[in-house]
Parts: sequence; C-alpha cells; structure tokens
Amino acid sequence: MEFSESKNIFLQIEEWLNNRILEKKIQPGERIPSVRELAEDMEVNRNTVMRSYSEMESKGIIENKRGIGFFVADEAPQIIHAIQKREFFDKELPRLMERVKLLQLKSTDLSELINLIKKNDHENKN
Repeated sequence: MEFSESKNIFLQIEEWLNNRILEKKIQPGERIPSVRELAEDMEVNRNTVMRSYSEMESKGIIENKRGIGFFVADEAPQIIHAIQKREFFDKELPRLMERVKLLQLKSTDLSELINLIKKNDHENKN
C-alpha cells in the first residue's frame, strides 16, 4: 500500500481495512491480521496500526478478543456504510456541488456520467 502525505497513515490504514470489509474481502466474524503482522506487511510502526485498530474498535467495527486477536464485528459493514455516508454528505458532496456550479454542469451532463459509470461497472462484472 502506498500512503498519501495528505492524510495520517493510521487513517489510511483504517480506510483500507474498512474498504476491504465493504468489498467483502474480510467478512464479519473473521480475524484480521495482528498489529505486528499488519505493521510488518505495511512497513509502518506498530503504534500506527494500533491507533487504527483502536479507532475502529471505538466505532464498533472490530472487536478485541483478548489473547486471540481482533475480529470484524458482525455489524461492521452497516457501521462503516453509515459513517462513510455521513462523511460523504458532510464533506464530499458540498465540494462536488461547488464544482458542479463552477463548471455550470447540467443535469444531462451528470446523467451521462452516471450512465457511463453504470456501463463500466456492468462491463467490469462480466
């Protein structure tokens, strides 16, 4: 994984894990890598990974089973979805709407873009 300088590494690790959960590459109830394992794989400090895990645990996304490790909570996908939806509406959508206004995009422009995205998604699934 390549890290961006514009965002804290622990947040990028949390985002990466959250995306893997939403993509169903990591299932609810499944054990995630230990702090040490993930730190070695990502070539980061263990404290950085621990901070990511602590954040995720405080949100109810993962659970620490003492002596066994961290596991994805049963309701993790729903929690992540709700958090990301709220962040999209609070942060990304206002910026997007500002760009739409600035570029004077019409609803037909946006409809064409949405249809193109749907077409590409459909082609990638086949």
